[in-house]
Amino acid sequence: MTPDQYCQDRAAQSGSSFYYSFMFLEPPRRQAITALYAFCREVDDVVDECPDAAVSRAKLAWWRSEVQALYEGRASHPVTQALTVSLKHFYLPREQLLEIIDGMEMDLDQIRYDDFKALNLYCYRVASVVGLLAAEIFGYSDRLTLKYAHDLGLAFQLTNIIRDVGEDARRGRIYLPQDELSRFGVEEEDLVQARYSENFRRLMEFQVERARATYQQAFAQLPAADRKAQRAGLIMAAIYRATLDEIVRDGFRVLDQRISLPPLRKLWLAGKTWVAA
Repeated sequence: MTPDQYCQDRAAQSGSSFYYSFMFLEPPRRQAITALYAFCREVDDVVDECPDAAVSRAKLAWWRSEVQALYEGRASHPVTQALTVSLKHFYLPREQLLEIIDGMEMDLDQIRYDDFKALNLYCYRVASVVGLLAAEIFGYSDRLTLKYAHDLGLAFQLTNIIRDVGEDARRGRIYLPQDELSRFGVEEEDLVQARYSENFRRLMEFQVERARATYQQAFAQLPAADRKAQRAGLIMAAIYRATLDEIVRDGFRVLDQRISLPPLRKLWLAGKTWVAA
């Protein structure tokens, strides 16, 4: 199996919405964004799939050394070998790949956030940085596009937090800010035990409105000149926003199930958005 095949399989197996945005890209950009996505999956799985924090830290330390090896031309993992090809075509700063790893490590150190300001750093590292790297791969002519990419990454992460509230709580992680739980009268145990209430509904309405406002803020910053180049990101946004709408229609039943769109609908949204952008 070649490094590119490994990354392709990693992306396809995940069933992620991101996979559908890659399909329409020309080969060099598709190869690069698939390799970047596979990198994110690898380091994310280190934390999510390993119950021993010490082992997770050791594995993340190995990934930091592997990023260093990538930029020294001696990558050994299929993902970093694929990224070696990407570096020949696109500007992918080492510091940003390392920052993604830092974000994943935050899940080992911090499982509660006092307020939204505190949560912002986590979102920046695990999502906005990915958005900035993706913007480099998709291409842009106006640096304002980077502000769009930053905010779009934040909107994606806010959507993930909403979608995965119950699953994350059962893993011991609560990303909803503590001051907002208190404001709406929702206890942590309500999330763990999947106890729905009017207070929970109001809390989730607040989270959804913030996510939607963040999408709008991102779109407002995308220059018209770069809209076509950034179509892949707009496809991701269409799928994520549709998922958010589905969560609302389903009455915010995110504590005991994971709401997602069927593959055919994702594909339809991807084609529709690509043509319209």
